Amino acid sequence: MFHPIQRQQRVPPRQQTVKLGISDTFALLWPYFCDNLLEQARSIWFIITYLVMFQVWILGLPVSYAGMIGLGIGVVTLGLMFFMEGLRLGLMPLAETIGAVLPRNSSLPLILLFAFLLGLGATFAEPALSAMQQAGSTIAPQQAPLLYSLLVDFPTQLVLAVGIGVGLAVLVGILRFFFGWTLKSILLPTVSVLIVLTLFAAHDPLLAPVVGLAWDCGGITTGPVTVPLVLALGIGVCRIVGDGETAHAGFGIVTLASLTPVFAVLLLGLGHYAAGDYYGQPGYAGDLRQSNGRSAADAAPPATSAARALAEEPFSAEEFRRFLATGEIDEHYRLRFEGGERALVEGRIVLHGSDILLEKRPAKHSRLIAPQVWNPAESAWRRVAEAVRNAGRAIVPLCLFLLLTLKLVLRERLRNHSEVMIGIGFALLGMSLFVLGITLGLSPLGAQLGGNIPRLFAAIGDGDAVVAPLFATPVYGKLAAIGFGFFLGYGATLAEPALLALGNSVEKITVGAFRRGLLIQSVAIGVGLGAAAGVCMLVYQLPLIWLLVPPYITVLLLTWASREEFVNISWDAAGVTTGPVSVPLILATGIGIGSHVPGVGDGFGMLALASLGPILTVLLVGQIVARTSPERVEPRPRTAPR
Repeated sequence: MFHPIQRQQRVPPRQQTVKLGISDTFALLWPYFCDNLLEQARSIWFIITYLVMFQVWILGLPVSYAGMIGLGIGVVTLGLMFFMEGLRLGLMPLAETIGAVLPRNSSLPLILLFAFLLGLGATFAEPALSAMQQAGSTIAPQQAPLLYSLLVDFPTQLVLAVGIGVGLAVLVGILRFFFGWTLKSILLPTVSVLIVLTLFAAHDPLLAPVVGLAWDCGGITTGPVTVPLVLALGIGVCRIVGDGETAHAGFGIVTLASLTPVFAVLLLGLGHYAAGDYYGQPGYAGDLRQSNGRSAADAAPPATSAARALAEEPFSAEEFRRFLATGEIDEHYRLRFEGGERALVEGRIVLHGSDILLEKRPAKHSRLIAPQVWNPAESAWRRVAEAVRNAGRAIVPLCLFLLLTLKLVLRERLRNHSEVMIGIGFALLGMSLFVLGITLGLSPLGAQLGGNIPRLFAAIGDGDAVVAPLFATPVYGKLAAIGFGFFLGYGATLAEPALLALGNSVEKITVGAFRRGLLIQSVAIGVGLGAAAGVCMLVYQLPLIWLLVPPYITVLLLTWASREEFVNISWDAAGVTTGPVSVPLILATGIGIGSHVPGVGDGFGMLALASLGPILTVLLVGQIVARTSPERVEPRPRTAPR
């Protein structure tokens, strides 16, 4: 009787399991998701409120497509929640596991090959690259033919060049961990060569517009996909090949990933410049269908192409019939003359045999909306399907690459399989929502503000619909626009989800000397100053190198004089903080301003300056912290691994 009783007491505990129904599972997870969603909402409420209030109260203009933009911002918040959770549960543990296993099971060439492919694949997954490519449709090819062709005719080459640059950056970053190189020893020569190459390109009228694109690509690539993955890989590798100190793991790779794409894009521009196959050159193929839907025939004669670009809204058949019957036409039109002979006779312009064309002007606010807006006549499911497809192309190949590397190359079993798979699913869902929300919310809002900012210092509109500037003195209006740029950069940086994590890491590295709040404010002020400098460049039509090269020379001097800890922190701050919130807003605002200020043509360079600002401010604050608390932040000696 004893043994059966004993077995009855032992077996049931082994067989007992807790089974939860759908409602119980939902009840457990709901508070967790609500907390995460509120955390994301708290991070972006300030910048969204600021932008809307500036548009409504300061500029006195309504927010066009307000319902669509509000929906997009809500979708962005939800997407960020799922995406960051997916990175934490799935992609980062996967990359960190591979980084820890690779040095034990593989040779150095294989490790470097994986690092290169990871950087390349992560770049293709960055959502901001598509927003950058869409900017090509706003550029007049006559003003910047080489820049136009890079964005419109050679978009695949552009993305591939950026990806190769990031791949090389991750490769060099891993080599740095193996051989114990300091970040200073890499930064000083790299940035010096970049400055020389930038100065060379800036002195050629055709290459000069490419400079802004190249430096902006450096900020775009260090986004929500690349940064967590390369940091996780760096942590994993550093744990095995380093000296046991993982505080610096990952620092430096993000910096290199923001510099090497600048090299790659400048070299790509130089290559097409030498080949003479860009817009307007004899070797130009003329295929413009990739981004703006126009055929090569539309772009053949530059004058015709420019005129057609202006006629964004055609006359309807009903309007034409009314014109035939009454001879009257809507007041919002322009006259254009094609062909014939033109001469200046006794102070008058005389046209012989010219065709007179009446073209309808676009609606006043239609030019202030981003190219990708919600079309009421378009199926909502089509837009959702497009976002899911883009997210799938970005996330799925990258995850397959990581999983196959772990399984087939390293022959390691995936730990926490279910958790990682859930994380990948969250990342895919979050990226889909994020891309959709960017298209519907952040980009149109930034483009509206960028298009409306010139109203502060110049009249906007056409013909009888011209609206007077808000400030009678243009100088005051331009100063107000520059102030707007500062708070745009400052608020967008505070909304970045990676900034808090960076602040925690820095406080730990410096043993509390560089407090988290101090770093966050230093970075936010730096991005704000950089964005303000970008607006100043656009409204005053200043060359980018005037605002880019002198600060970088100053940064190099500060880098040479600073401790390694602060060099790592300050340079990586520029890459980490130009993330999923600030990049779309700053990029769309810069392009919006550039397309509405006569003589500018494009808004590239504003993001580059916003990335430069935090390097300068954090290095300066680091000098103060090091002098006031020298005993608390002594640099730890670093030895090369055996």
